[in-house]
Amino acid sequence: MRQVILDTETTGLSWERGNRVVEIGCVEFVERRPTGRTFHRYLNPDRQFEQGAQEVTGLTLEFLADKPRFAEIVDEFLAFIDGAELVIHNAAFDVGFLDNELRLAGAQHGCLADRCAIEDSLRLARERYPGQRNSLDALCKRLGVDNAHRQLHGALLDAQLLAEVYIGLTSGQEEIGFASAPDPAAEAALLTALRVDTGRPRPLMVITDDERAAHEARLAGLRKKAGRALWDVVVEDEGAALPA
Repeated sequence: MRQVILDTETTGLSWERGNRVVEIGCVEFVERRPTGRTFHRYLNPDRQFEQGAQEVTGLTLEFLADKPRFAEIVDEFLAFIDGAELVIHNAAFDVGFLDNELRLAGAQHGCLADRCAIEDSLRLARERYPGQRNSLDALCKRLGVDNAHRQLHGALLDAQLLAEVYIGLTSGQEEIGFASAPDPAAEAALLTALRVDTGRPRPLMVITDDERAAHEARLAGLRKKAGRALWDVVVEDEGAALPA
């Protein structure tokens, strides 16, 4: 599964009023792991910022004056996202702007939905945390994602933060050894594997009281986030005879 986490910055809040994209940031994931590939471009919008928009991004027309227009990078952009699932926070906003840019660049480019599936992480957040603030900053705080370096909105930085938030939103249990929904077959296989050759001598590991306390604190934090750990399932199983 190939996913592209995407964010844009714009000259204002509405493409219908002629606002344009000034920055695109994308981070590629394959099988829920970052590949290290990114796409990041600043763009010359050929228009002024709306009041307030410039302060949010810190970008200026002077900085953007020598940057390419969207039409100059459209093929490169489409090649990067083509066939991926796009993960976007408040997808309607970014998709509206990018579809407008694609129209302006030429009807032959179509729209994003022609090329990609689109997942709105804001919708996911509202389903998981109804009635709560679900901005990117709020989700970073709630899910333990460090965003202390985010002083201004930036498309690539926000895409990188959203990537971490998205893994948290979609539980991410497989990355840390949890199952988001218990899988009896997987649990049975794990228990069988743990019972194999239990009579063979095991190396004795000696830890200090401080190390044990730190370990238990870490496990408690993981249980709080995911609810049910596979090693708890093993301990609960009456047939499991685990070495001390």
